[in-house]
Amino acid sequence: MAAKLSGGGGDRFNIDQNSEINVTPFVDVMLVLLIIFMVAAPLASVSVEVNLPPAVAKPSPSPPKPVYISIKASGKVFIGDDPTTVDEMGADLTKSIGRRDPTKERIYIRADEKTRYGAFMEVMNTLQDNGFYSVALIGKDQNS
Repeated sequence: MAAKLSGGGGDRFNIDQNSEINVTPFVDVMLVLLIIFMVAAPLASVSVEVNLPPAVAKPSPSPPKPVYISIKASGKVFIGDDPTTVDEMGADLTKSIGRRDPTKERIYIRADEKTRYGAFMEVMNTLQDNGFYSVALIGKDQNS
């Protein structure tokens, strides 16, 4: 913070404060850091050639295909592209994920904006009853 030492108006005991930020020291420090990094960057490259052995790593398994549940405005439920009912949804989901643990499986729900809240809650309750606790809701992006 700086102080105004003299100026028009006011008496000699009244000193106004200048609330503007002095950026000159900040710019000076940034320029010095820029120069240091420009000098140090070439030193970080390695000029000694070494024949490295090939990397032997087990290929990582591809992540499982995500499971999407779609709820139409009429209340019809789909797992992926396959139609199902709320009563059969638990068995169909277990069949679609295979041997994976349902408590660790994330289920993505897409619902029409005109879907009844009750129909949506039936799907959510069925998921929880069958051990699917990780649920993600998909919405439309505002920019598209």
